[in-house]
Amino acid sequence: MRGKELAARLRAKTGATVEQLSQRAGKRPGLAVIQVGEDPGSTLYVNNKKKACEEAGIRSYGYHLPDSVSQLELLALIDQLNQDSKVHGILCQLPLPDHIDEFTIICAIKPEKDVDGFHPVNVGLLSLGRDCLLPCTPAGIIAMLKAYEQPIKGQRCVIVGRSNIVGKPIAQLMLREHATVTLAHSRTRDLPAVCREADILIVAIGKPQMITAEHVKPGAVVVDVGINRNEQGKVVGDVDFNSVEPVASALTPVPGGVGLMTVAMLLQNTVDAFCRIEGLTP
Repeated sequence: MRGKELAARLRAKTGATVEQLSQRAGKRPGLAVIQVGEDPGSTLYVNNKKKACEEAGIRSYGYHLPDSVSQLELLALIDQLNQDSKVHGILCQLPLPDHIDEFTIICAIKPEKDVDGFHPVNVGLLSLGRDCLLPCTPAGIIAMLKAYEQPIKGQRCVIVGRSNIVGKPIAQLMLREHATVTLAHSRTRDLPAVCREADILIVAIGKPQMITAEHVKPGAVVVDVGINRNEQGKVVGDVDFNSVEPVASALTPVPGGVGLMTVAMLLQNTVDAFCRIEGLTP
């Protein structure tokens, strides 16, 4: 299940929607992206998001702050962007330096501009099954499964990883799609046996090539969310692709899989936020 072609189609669809909405509203959606420090991975992600915004006709506002920026200075910038009518989405690239509390920063962003879907209001609405801005990577996983016509309803889904960014929200979304969900992690007893129960195995554990063929039931669908570098410096996922591919019925590659979908869903979230703030119907 490759993300490149699918993400390109979604971005094109978003771009067409942006053109229609912009003509009606007399303005374009705006996304503000804040980066603190010089983390190479963050810089790459931010540049990719900026390029994707330009392609979709979304105005992109970049703010690159030094590592030494204080929490108060960062909060002041977020407050400014919260009040800016040209900005409909705000994203603060994680991780942040140790002296800045991530939760405080997440909570400072207005829920209606929280295109990452991390604000406690959006997390709570997701848990309740209500309409909200969804976390981009979990939303991308659902979109990918549906696009590749992988059944979800009634399927047994095992998620390896319990982060607030992927593990917990994808569990909520899979429940919403009527899957039977097990949330596992690095301390789960007999993890391979638990994973082999899965019709759909979603892996977001953050350990390179941890999941091997012994974890996968023959014919299972495997979604690899991990992005790591192995000892040779090569980008790999949390799944050992070579050993799992012959066992799984479908498998996402790394790179070229879920990561591309994340950016596509960020653009969609920005358009959704634009519609809500401007009172438009998509």
